[in-house]
Amino acid sequence: TQNVMMAAVGAEGETIIEGAACEPEVQSTASFLRAMGATIDGDGTPVVRIKGRGRLDQGSGLEGGSFEIPPDRIETGTYALAGAIAGEQVIVEGCRPSENLALLHQLEQLGVPVEVGESTITIQGVESVAPVAVSMLPYPAFPTDLQGPLMALLCLGRGVSLITDKVFPDRFNHLSELRRFGARVRKEGPTAIIEGGAPLSGAKVMASDLRASACLVLAGLVADGVTHVNRIYHLQRGYERMEEKLCQLGARVERISEHDLERDTDKERV
Repeated sequence: TQNVMMAAVGAEGETIIEGAACEPEVQSTASFLRAMGATIDGDGTPVVRIKGRGRLDQGSGLEGGSFEIPPDRIETGTYALAGAIAGEQVIVEGCRPSENLALLHQLEQLGVPVEVGESTITIQGVESVAPVAVSMLPYPAFPTDLQGPLMALLCLGRGVSLITDKVFPDRFNHLSELRRFGARVRKEGPTAIIEGGAPLSGAKVMASDLRASACLVLAGLVADGVTHVNRIYHLQRGYERMEEKLCQLGARVERISEHDLERDTDKERV
């Protein structure tokens, strides 16, 4: 939706997008384009209309403007889940709670105390969470981008939980890595089955994508022993200085090079 909107601004005539994504990021993109002179209506609904300004290279395109980058709702949700996993109080500041209503509702279902301010979310960590069945669906439902971090939390819960991803049914590459921690997780079709309560032990794991990286880091926070998450370049695409922010919360997290990891591995072999 965002790519089509941007292309349509430079097209002739009106473009209508049907079945458009309604995520806040789409609305922010529309607001950004409007700040530079674009005419866009309907963002945040399934039908978006864009009146093109003609070819941008012929002087009829956009103008300079001012726009404030909004908070990242997925980063907000990840740190909220990190607080629940660690069993500590975490206050996420500078966020938009209204964009994370599905997550806040799910945390309440899990038994995690939540306090919401105008631009803050306060999470009170708990020792264990209740089992749930949750489906990943387009906004405003629970986001697929928080599926992995949520799964890390459910590994610590009691009972059996189900996660069904109806956006990306095969987005479960992190299951095999979670099993390296000792988690009891398996996949059946588009659903992951998590048997909570198994103690997690530190492991050497490999990230397969951005959100899987976050899942493995969160699992490592509560695993007994040291965890190495390899290929964190995935993580860097969506989380700025994640290790620094987690350290501010009391976690012991360090970014190391592959050379340092190989050196540590050689020491273990001696």
